[in-house]
Amino acid sequence: MMKPSSIRLQAAAFVVGALSFALAAAPLRAQLLEDERNTIEIVKKNKNSVVFVTNIQLVRDWFFNEEKVAKGSGSGYIWDDQGHIVTNFHVIEAGTEFSVTLPNQEQRPARLIGKDETKDVAVLQIQGNLKDLVPVKVGSSKDLQVGQKVIAIGNPFGFDHTVTTGIVSALGRKMLGAGDVTIRDMIQTDASINPGNSGGPLLDSSGEIIGMNTMIYSPSGASSGVGFAIPVDTIKKVVPELIRYGKVIRPDIGASLLPDQYNQRFGIKGAAVWEVPGGSAATKAGLIGLSRDRYGRLLLGDVIVGLDEAKIGSYDDLYTALESRKIGDVVTLTVERNGKTRKARITLVKAD
Repeated sequence: MMKPSSIRLQAAAFVVGALSFALAAAPLRAQLLEDERNTIEIVKKNKNSVVFVTNIQLVRDWFFNEEKVAKGSGSGYIWDDQGHIVTNFHVIEAGTEFSVTLPNQEQRPARLIGKDETKDVAVLQIQGNLKDLVPVKVGSSKDLQVGQKVIAIGNPFGFDHTVTTGIVSALGRKMLGAGDVTIRDMIQTDASINPGNSGGPLLDSSGEIIGMNTMIYSPSGASSGVGFAIPVDTIKKVVPELIRYGKVIRPDIGASLLPDQYNQRFGIKGAAVWEVPGGSAATKAGLIGLSRDRYGRLLLGDVIVGLDEAKIGSYDDLYTALESRKIGDVVTLTVERNGKTRKARITLVKAD
């Protein structure tokens, strides 16, 4: 008859043996899902393309002492092997100097190459050695579908990358940008775009950039699951011109227009002409701007209410209609003056 102590030892040995067999038979960790592997692969491909942008401003105190202070910061991404960095305009706004922290945590000075406030896009160029830069792979946003997977990568506050995933929640969204001009065709996503992620890339499941993370919609300023990105097709049009000219070259009618906030004051619906320079295309088309009567009161001149087939209800509408035209195109404006409507043909010129 076995002693109780021997039975306990044998039982313990059996348990240890069974546990060892189970551990040997089981995988070291749960198998990754296909979607997880895809996300990890995309992050590995793109993490060395995302940078941290610091906006530095020179300020003076009451005693006229100058000091450099950080005005703001955000994310950006490497556009090409020439050191161009794309980010949001609001990330670099009002800055006098700029610093870019590369993925290896090396800080480089950068200079502003160009900016387009109306599209919230800016281009910097880093200084120094350009070897081993990893540009993003540029995709397309024209065939995006609601529901498809997206990945947002940012470098907020200098942290070593932040990754969020989600889907395309909606397409064709409109958000008001600088100068009361609407940014159109924006991508709405539920991938969190936290403060500091602005300017980072929004990627599809093939790892190509399809947009630039730009803003969140939240009364509190915190991530609320409603984020917006500028479509990459817009960025592909804007960035080459910023690199070449420092600005976007746009067609214009050759006259200055009143901002939309004055429409209510004058009780109008359209794009009101403010001033027409002598000898301009607008002068040749017979357009007139604001004037004053003998008592100094402002008198409204021409109001543009149509451009070819497009109806114009505001300066924003006219700006959008002109974006699809080219310098040298001849367009027909529908103009109202003193309750009467007429047509005016005008050749578009380069905007100042």
